[in-house]
Amino acid sequence: MPKYAEYIKKIEIDSLWSGKKHIIWDLNRQVNILSGSNGQGKSTILNKVVKGLAAGGEFPSHMLKGVRLEVVPEDAKWIRYDMIRSLDSNLQQSLADGDGFIRQALTALAGVGGGSLLDIQLYNLQRKFLDYQVNIGNRIIEKLQAGDTDAAQQLSTKKKRFQDIVDDLFSETGKRIIRTENELRFTQIGEVLLPYQLSSGEKQMLIILLTVLVEDNQPYVLFMDEPEVSLHIEWQKRLLDLCLELNPNVQIILTTHSPAVVMNGWVDAVTEVSDITT
Repeated sequence: MPKYAEYIKKIEIDSLWSGKKHIIWDLNRQVNILSGSNGQGKSTILNKVVKGLAAGGEFPSHMLKGVRLEVVPEDAKWIRYDMIRSLDSNLQQSLADGDGFIRQALTALAGVGGGSLLDIQLYNLQRKFLDYQVNIGNRIIEKLQAGDTDAAQQLSTKKKRFQDIVDDLFSETGKRIIRTENELRFTQIGEVLLPYQLSSGEKQMLIILLTVLVEDNQPYVLFMDEPEVSLHIEWQKRLLDLCLELNPNVQIILTTHSPAVVMNGWVDAVTEVSDITT
Protein backbone atom coordinates (compact mmCIF):
# COMPACT_ATOMS: atom_id res chain seq x y z
CA MET A 1 0.00 0.00 0.00
CA PRO A 2 1.45 3.42 -0.95
CA LYS A 3 2.79 5.45 1.95
CA TYR A 4 1.59 9.04 1.69
CA ALA A 5 3.30 12.11 3.09
CA GLU A 6 1.50 14.13 5.74
CA TYR A 7 3.14 17.33 4.55
CA ILE A 8 6.14 18.79 2.74
CA LYS A 9 8.94 19.86 5.08
CA LYS A 10 11.30 21.50 2.60
CA ILE A 11 11.44 22.52 -1.07
CA GLU A 12 14.81 22.88 -2.79
CA ILE A 13 15.22 24.05 -6.38
CA ASP A 14 18.55 24.40 -8.13
CA SER A 15 18.99 27.07 -10.79
CA LEU A 16 15.49 28.57 -10.85
CA TRP A 17 16.53 30.94 -13.63
CA SER A 18 19.18 29.49 -15.98
CA GLY A 19 21.85 28.78 -13.41
CA LYS A 20 20.83 31.56 -11.06
CA LYS A 21 18.66 31.68 -7.94
CA HIS A 22 18.83 28.53 -5.85
CA ILE A 23 15.74 28.09 -3.65
CA ILE A 24 15.71 26.55 -0.16
CA TRP A 25 12.29 26.90 1.52
CA ASP A 26 11.59 25.37 4.92
CA LEU A 27 7.84 24.86 5.34
CA ASN A 28 5.58 24.54 8.36
CA ARG A 29 2.79 22.02 8.81
CA GLN A 30 -0.20 24.27 8.10
CA VAL A 31 0.14 27.50 6.13
CA ASN A 32 3.01 28.76 3.97
CA ILE A 33 2.63 32.02 2.06
CA LEU A 34 5.15 33.10 -0.58
CA SER A 35 5.30 36.81 -1.30
CA GLY A 36 7.39 39.03 -3.50
CA SER A 37 7.26 41.49 -6.37
CA ASN A 38 6.25 40.49 -9.88
CA GLY A 39 8.84 38.49 -11.78
CA GLN A 40 10.68 37.11 -8.76
CA GLY A 41 9.56 33.56 -9.45
CA LYS A 42 6.73 32.85 -6.98
CA SER A 43 4.54 31.03 -9.49
CA THR A 44 7.55 29.35 -11.09
CA ILE A 45 8.49 27.76 -7.77
CA LEU A 46 5.00 26.27 -7.34
CA ASN A 47 4.83 25.18 -10.98
CA LYS A 48 8.15 23.32 -10.83
CA VAL A 49 6.99 21.33 -7.80
CA VAL A 50 3.51 20.60 -9.16
CA LYS A 51 4.78 19.60 -12.61
CA GLY A 52 6.80 16.82 -11.04
CA LEU A 53 3.91 15.63 -8.87
CA ALA A 54 1.52 15.72 -11.82
CA ALA A 55 3.51 12.96 -13.50
CA GLY A 56 2.02 10.57 -10.94
CA GLY A 57 3.63 7.65 -9.20
CA GLU A 58 6.33 7.88 -6.57
CA PHE A 59 7.25 11.55 -6.43
CA PRO A 60 11.03 11.25 -5.93
CA SER A 61 11.43 9.63 -9.35
CA HIS A 62 9.22 12.12 -11.20
CA MET A 63 10.37 15.50 -9.85
CA LEU A 64 12.00 17.81 -12.38
CA LYS A 65 15.76 17.83 -12.46
CA GLY A 66 17.05 20.04 -9.66
CA VAL A 67 13.83 19.90 -7.63
CA ARG A 68 13.91 18.08 -4.28
CA LEU A 69 11.28 17.65 -1.60
CA GLU A 70 11.68 16.61 2.03
CA VAL A 71 8.47 15.20 3.47
CA VAL A 72 7.07 13.88 6.74
CA PRO A 73 7.33 10.97 7.28
CA GLU A 74 10.63 10.98 5.45
CA ASP A 75 10.14 7.53 3.89
CA ALA A 76 6.83 8.47 2.22
CA LYS A 77 6.88 8.17 -1.58
CA TRP A 78 3.48 9.58 -2.49
CA ILE A 79 1.84 12.98 -2.00
CA ARG A 80 -1.86 13.81 -2.19
CA TYR A 81 -2.18 17.30 -3.62
CA ASP A 82 -4.32 19.78 -5.52
CA MET A 83 -3.38 22.91 -7.46
CA ILE A 84 -5.64 25.94 -7.77
CA ARG A 85 -4.44 28.53 -10.24
CA SER A 86 -5.40 32.18 -10.53
CA LEU A 87 -7.98 33.26 -13.07
CA ASP A 88 -5.27 34.66 -15.35
CA SER A 89 -3.12 31.53 -15.19
CA ASN A 90 -1.53 30.14 -18.32
CA LEU A 91 -4.10 28.30 -20.47
CA GLN A 92 -1.45 26.05 -21.99
CA GLN A 93 -0.35 24.96 -18.49
CA SER A 94 -3.95 24.23 -17.51
CA LEU A 95 -4.48 22.17 -20.64
CA ALA A 96 -1.27 20.26 -19.99
CA ASP A 97 -2.52 19.35 -16.51
CA GLY A 98 -5.49 17.44 -17.94
CA ASP A 99 -5.98 17.73 -21.66
CA GLY A 100 -8.26 14.71 -22.12
CA PHE A 101 -10.46 15.53 -19.18
CA ILE A 102 -10.80 19.17 -20.23
CA ARG A 103 -12.11 18.18 -23.64
CA GLN A 104 -14.62 15.84 -22.01
CA ALA A 105 -15.73 18.58 -19.61
CA LEU A 106 -16.18 21.13 -22.41
CA THR A 107 -18.46 18.72 -24.24
CA ALA A 108 -20.59 18.21 -21.13
CA LEU A 109 -20.69 21.93 -20.34
CA ALA A 110 -21.77 22.95 -23.83
CA GLY A 111 -25.41 22.32 -22.96
CA VAL A 112 -25.43 24.34 -19.73
CA GLY A 113 -23.71 27.53 -20.83
CA GLY A 114 -20.37 26.80 -19.18
CA GLY A 115 -16.92 26.56 -20.70
CA SER A 116 -14.45 28.71 -18.74
CA LEU A 117 -11.51 27.21 -16.85
CA LEU A 118 -13.46 27.80 -13.65
CA ASP A 119 -16.42 25.88 -15.07
CA ILE A 120 -14.15 22.98 -16.00
CA GLN A 121 -12.81 22.84 -12.46
CA LEU A 122 -16.36 22.93 -11.08
CA TYR A 123 -17.42 20.13 -13.43
CA ASN A 124 -14.61 17.97 -12.09
CA LEU A 125 -15.43 18.86 -8.48
CA GLN A 126 -19.11 18.05 -8.97
CA ARG A 127 -18.08 14.47 -9.70
CA LYS A 128 -15.72 14.37 -6.73
CA PHE A 129 -18.47 15.82 -4.51
CA LEU A 130 -20.82 13.00 -5.52
CA ASP A 131 -18.12 10.42 -4.73
CA TYR A 132 -17.48 12.12 -1.39
CA GLN A 133 -21.17 11.89 -0.46
CA VAL A 134 -21.32 8.21 -1.43
CA ASN A 135 -18.28 7.46 0.72
CA ILE A 136 -19.69 9.38 3.68
CA GLY A 137 -23.06 7.65 3.23
CA ASN A 138 -21.46 4.21 3.28
CA ARG A 139 -19.56 5.02 6.45
CA ILE A 140 -22.70 6.35 8.11
CA ILE A 141 -24.49 3.09 7.31
CA GLU A 142 -21.61 1.10 8.82
CA LYS A 143 -21.74 3.14 12.02
CA LEU A 144 -25.51 2.80 12.29
CA GLN A 145 -25.29 -0.96 11.77
CA ALA A 146 -22.73 -1.05 14.57
CA GLY A 147 -25.11 0.91 16.81
CA ASP A 148 -22.86 3.98 16.99
CA THR A 149 -25.38 6.74 16.24
CA ASP A 150 -23.16 9.52 17.61
CA ALA A 151 -20.36 8.64 15.19
CA ALA A 152 -22.87 8.40 12.33
CA GLN A 153 -24.16 11.91 13.05
CA GLN A 154 -20.62 13.26 13.32
CA LEU A 155 -19.77 12.03 9.83
CA SER A 156 -22.37 14.31 8.26
CA THR A 157 -21.34 17.49 10.10
CA LYS A 158 -18.52 18.51 7.74
CA LYS A 159 -20.78 18.52 4.67
CA LYS A 160 -23.38 20.56 6.56
CA ARG A 161 -20.70 22.99 7.71
CA PHE A 162 -19.55 23.41 4.10
CA GLN A 163 -23.12 24.20 3.05
CA ASP A 164 -23.52 26.68 5.92
CA ILE A 165 -20.27 28.44 4.99
CA VAL A 166 -21.24 28.80 1.33
CA ASP A 167 -24.73 30.06 2.22
CA ASP A 168 -23.16 32.64 4.53
CA LEU A 169 -20.64 33.79 1.91
CA PHE A 170 -23.33 34.10 -0.79
CA SER A 171 -25.97 35.62 1.50
CA GLU A 172 -25.62 39.17 0.16
CA THR A 173 -26.88 38.04 -3.24
CA GLY A 174 -29.56 35.79 -1.78
CA LYS A 175 -28.08 32.55 -3.12
CA ARG A 176 -28.47 29.34 -1.10
CA ILE A 177 -27.46 25.75 -1.73
CA ILE A 178 -30.39 23.42 -2.47
CA ARG A 179 -29.76 20.79 0.20
CA THR A 180 -32.23 18.22 -1.08
CA GLU A 181 -30.09 17.50 -4.16
CA ASN A 182 -26.83 15.59 -4.36
CA GLU A 183 -25.34 17.75 -7.11
CA LEU A 184 -24.57 21.33 -6.26
CA ARG A 185 -27.33 23.69 -7.27
CA PHE A 186 -28.44 27.02 -5.87
CA THR A 187 -31.66 28.93 -5.45
CA GLN A 188 -31.97 32.69 -5.79
CA ILE A 189 -35.34 34.40 -5.48
CA GLY A 190 -37.11 31.25 -6.63
CA GLU A 191 -34.78 30.59 -9.57
CA VAL A 192 -32.57 27.48 -9.68
CA LEU A 193 -28.94 28.19 -10.63
CA LEU A 194 -26.18 25.81 -11.69
CA PRO A 195 -22.68 26.49 -10.32
CA TYR A 196 -21.65 27.59 -13.83
CA GLN A 197 -24.06 30.55 -13.52
CA LEU A 198 -22.31 32.02 -10.49
CA SER A 199 -20.01 35.04 -10.64
CA SER A 200 -16.27 34.50 -11.14
CA GLY A 201 -15.55 35.28 -7.49
CA GLU A 202 -18.26 32.89 -6.29
CA LYS A 203 -16.97 30.15 -8.56
CA GLN A 204 -13.40 30.66 -7.34
CA MET A 205 -14.40 30.47 -3.68
CA LEU A 206 -16.63 27.46 -4.27
CA ILE A 207 -13.79 25.66 -6.07
CA ILE A 208 -11.36 26.25 -3.21
CA LEU A 209 -13.78 25.12 -0.49
CA LEU A 210 -14.98 22.08 -2.46
CA THR A 211 -11.40 21.05 -3.18
CA VAL A 212 -10.65 21.05 0.54
CA LEU A 213 -13.90 19.32 1.54
CA VAL A 214 -13.72 16.35 -0.83
CA GLU A 215 -10.30 15.33 0.48
CA ASP A 216 -12.33 14.11 3.48
CA ASN A 217 -9.92 15.14 6.27
CA GLN A 218 -6.97 13.32 4.71
CA PRO A 219 -3.51 14.89 4.99
CA TYR A 220 -2.67 16.50 1.67
CA VAL A 221 -1.05 19.58 0.14
CA LEU A 222 -3.06 22.40 -1.42
CA PHE A 223 -1.05 24.63 -3.76
CA MET A 224 -2.72 27.93 -4.65
CA ASP A 225 -1.32 30.50 -7.05
CA GLU A 226 -2.77 33.92 -6.19
CA PRO A 227 -6.17 32.58 -5.08
CA GLU A 228 -7.34 36.07 -4.12
CA VAL A 229 -7.98 37.03 -7.74
CA SER A 230 -11.63 38.20 -8.05
CA LEU A 231 -12.39 37.40 -4.38
CA HIS A 232 -14.08 40.04 -2.22
CA ILE A 233 -11.64 41.38 0.38
CA GLU A 234 -13.70 39.95 3.24
CA TRP A 235 -13.54 36.51 1.60
CA GLN A 236 -9.77 36.90 1.25
CA LYS A 237 -9.50 37.50 4.99
CA ARG A 238 -11.46 34.32 5.79
CA LEU A 239 -9.98 32.08 3.12
CA LEU A 240 -7.24 30.30 5.09
CA ASP A 241 -9.32 29.84 8.24
CA LEU A 242 -12.21 28.33 6.25
CA CYS A 243 -9.89 25.88 4.47
CA LEU A 244 -8.42 24.70 7.76
CA GLU A 245 -11.88 24.40 9.31
CA LEU A 246 -13.05 22.09 6.52
CA ASN A 247 -9.85 20.03 6.68
CA PRO A 248 -7.47 20.59 9.62
CA ASN A 249 -5.01 18.16 8.00
CA VAL A 250 -4.39 20.22 4.87
CA GLN A 251 -1.04 21.91 4.29
CA ILE A 252 -1.49 25.14 2.32
CA ILE A 253 1.29 26.49 0.09
CA LEU A 254 0.30 29.65 -1.75
CA THR A 255 1.52 32.75 -3.50
CA THR A 256 -0.22 36.07 -3.04
CA HIS A 257 0.00 39.83 -3.52
CA SER A 258 -2.91 40.51 -1.14
CA PRO A 259 -2.36 41.78 2.42
CA ALA A 260 -5.95 40.73 3.21
CA VAL A 261 -5.08 37.02 2.92
CA VAL A 262 -2.72 37.27 5.91
CA MET A 263 -4.82 39.62 8.06
CA ASN A 264 -6.38 36.94 10.29
CA GLY A 265 -3.18 36.06 12.11
CA TRP A 266 -1.08 34.64 9.27
CA VAL A 267 1.65 37.29 9.02
CA ASP A 268 4.21 34.91 10.55
CA ALA A 269 3.47 32.40 7.77
CA VAL A 270 4.70 34.82 5.07
CA THR A 271 8.06 34.18 3.39
CA GLU A 272 9.65 36.59 0.92
CA VAL A 273 11.17 35.04 -2.20
CA SER A 274 14.38 36.97 -1.51
CA ASP A 275 14.69 35.28 1.91
CA ILE A 276 14.79 31.76 0.41
CA THR A 277 17.04 32.63 -2.55
CA THR A 278 20.77 32.04 -2.55
